[in-house]
Amino acid sequence: MATHLLSVSNLSAGTEDKPILHGIDLTVGEGECHVLMGPNGAGKSTLGHVIMGDPAYSVTGGTITFDGTDVTELSADRRSLAGIFLSYQAPVEVPGVPLYSFLRTICQMRPELKTTARKFRQRVGEIADQLELDQSFLMRELNVGFSGGEKKKIEMLQLLLLRPKLAILDETDSGLDVDALGIVSRGIEAYREQCGGALIVITHNTRILERLTVDRTHVMVSGRMVTEGPADLIEFIDRNGFESFEKDARRGEKDESCVDCPGCPKAGDAE
Repeated sequence: MATHLLSVSNLSAGTEDKPILHGIDLTVGEGECHVLMGPNGAGKSTLGHVIMGDPAYSVTGGTITFDGTDVTELSADRRSLAGIFLSYQAPVEVPGVPLYSFLRTICQMRPELKTTARKFRQRVGEIADQLELDQSFLMRELNVGFSGGEKKKIEMLQLLLLRPKLAILDETDSGLDVDALGIVSRGIEAYREQCGGALIVITHNTRILERLTVDRTHVMVSGRMVTEGPADLIEFIDRNGFESFEKDARRGEKDESCVDCPGCPKAGDAE
């Protein structure tokens, strides 16, 4: 049995004026691949950002344990150094920072990744070629003027270079054409094969999952984890969508609040 690399327990979180996540439980074992699905607005991306430590969100309850350490209060940079990686649905542009310098700096912050300038340049070049990324991009400002597919390739380059213990991929397939999707999918496969890290793939589209061996599938609706199951659950969702899960979630919310809802036929049961 795989050791729990990530354990999210009864996690609630949101912004200053809006609760988003409600009592989330999630465990991911070493080397496992988990898929997190759900309709738009379900809270999938928020969960990924909260696990990463995004300061835009506040944890109001529960804990996040990573690699045996409670990281609930740790900053995002410390979680990154511990081995958590998050790819963004819309990668940000960073004017004035050359991509190559950025990569070199973050690798120098990781003792296990430190190497000579020559070996680093060789390694980055090999990964760029693997991802069919023109090496001239390495000298350009980080993501500035890059297409959506190019930005996603840059994230795959970072993933393969940093070799994190856990990679959270947030809608990595968003906006990609068929060719770019194939290259990014191969990058994810290479991460699994070469690094042996765990994956949480956040998506509402099943295309990017075709090349992956999935261990567990989770479905979120309205900030709650409503069900989980084996990889076969993806095929059910592909055929039927999320309607049945949304209906169950609405029914559950009504059952929880019916004792306070005037006119609800179940209200009398609690008297």
